[in-house]
Formats: sequence, C-alpha cells, structure tokens
Amino acid sequence: MMALDAIDRNILRLLRLDARMSNASLAVEVGLSPSACLRRIKLMEQTGVIRGYTALVDAGNVESTIAVIINVTLERQTEDYLDRFEAAVRKYPEIRECFLMTGGSDYLLRVEVANAGEFERIHKEILSAMPGVSRIHSSFAIRNVLATRPRRQSKRV
Repeated sequence: MMALDAIDRNILRLLRLDARMSNASLAVEVGLSPSACLRRIKLMEQTGVIRGYTALVDAGNVESTIAVIINVTLERQTEDYLDRFEAAVRKYPEIRECFLMTGGSDYLLRVEVANAGEFERIHKEILSAMPGVSRIHSSFAIRNVLATRPRRQSKRV
C-alpha cells in the first residue's frame, strides 16, 4: 500500500472533480512543477491507487439504459467463497460495479441493460451461474437522482 501525503491526497481530490484537468493546471493547484506532479500521478497509477478514469454519461442525452441494483447473498461468507465470487464478477463487463456489503446481503451489484429481456439473459447466464450464490434480489431503478461526480468548488483567494 502506497503512503499518501497531503499533496497526493489533494491531487486525488482534484482528479475526482475533473479527471480531464490538464497536468499543468493540476500542478499549479497543488503547488508542484508539472514534471513533479506527473511523476506523482504515474506512481499512483502504477501502484494501483488510481485504477483508471471514466466518463459520467447523462442517460437523457444518449441511448437509454435501465440501471439494475442487485443484492446477492452467498451460501457462506468464508474467504474462499468471497474470493471465488469476486473473481467471477470481474470476468463480466455487464457488471458495472460490485460492492462487498454489511447487512442483509453480501454484495451489491449494478448492471445497466436496455430492457427486461437483456436482464433476464444476464440473470440466467451470469448471476445464477456465479459460484456460491444462494439468493439474488434485483431492483430496477426508475431514474438517477444524484450523480456521483461532486461539483468543483471555486478557489477563493
């Protein structure tokens, strides 16, 4: 695990707000030279602190998809069962997110589908075939109320 200092945490905070921010702008914001800033970003990418970059898409402006939130309960909560399930989840790009949970279910998954028929296929071919699964509970989202990207706060002098 990489130890992060205050500058690294600030770089991460700014990249979460705008991952397309230029390295030159980012360097100015965190008080580094562009080359030093880029070295830190590359190191965080190489060590897995930064796992990737993504785009948040407004579903109203593109082909509409339906988000399906799925609670999965395993037969057992042993390390072997968890590891096998997580390895299986990583194989399917249809599964957009997977969270290990506390509470009533072991995992929360998010998939996006075009229609109920596509979800039926995913349920039959993927979810039901996952190792160690004892229960699957799925809910279709009506709409996304809050996007995950925080608003960029203006810098006050």
